[in-house]
Amino acid sequence: MTKKDAILLAAQEAFGELGYSGTTMKDVSMRANVSFGLVSHYFGNKHDLFLAAGFDMVDRLITILRQATAGGENGLDAIHKYMDAYFDFTIEHRKTFPVLLRCSPFSHIEPGVDASKVAVKFQDMIDALREAVARGIEDGTIREVLMEETALIIYGNIIGAVRTKLLTPYDTDRIYAETLSHVIRSLECSSSTLDAADRLEG
Repeated sequence: MTKKDAILLAAQEAFGELGYSGTTMKDVSMRANVSFGLVSHYFGNKHDLFLAAGFDMVDRLITILRQATAGGENGLDAIHKYMDAYFDFTIEHRKTFPVLLRCSPFSHIEPGVDASKVAVKFQDMIDALREAVARGIEDGTIREVLMEETALIIYGNIIGAVRTKLLTPYDTDRIYAETLSHVIRSLECSSSTLDAADRLEG
């Protein structure tokens, strides 16, 4: 791992744990075991480091989500694969993923952060969902729904489940599976041959 990558990882952990206001450049440099000056050299100020840490995470997630939806057999299956991939990503990156909960227009924007830059960056995740919903309506696996609103509702369910899983003390062993099941049931046509329950167990 390069020193720049180590700084990004340390920043994701720090911002995810402490938030924007609670994190300092010195804290990040200590976590990354590099000099304070090197953090500033690569990323400038705290605001730019925060965006870089969040955007690095979201770029990797978007790549995985796009790959997942592309592999869907139909629109409903693409939604299923999107949610599976999203939830798996949060588990794999449990210590660093909360930076996206701090740097997200769908969760909350930290005070002092440029919200317009964040909103543009996250739009691709909603676009992927909207495209899958449109595909499902066209191929008959998803009932007639408003595409933009439905994409936002699905993403809202995802974010709610992730926040509950990562940030609360509740017993959440089944939260991801139940959220996925709920979304699929709410979308599928009655004539759909997909059995969401079987797919969850498979």
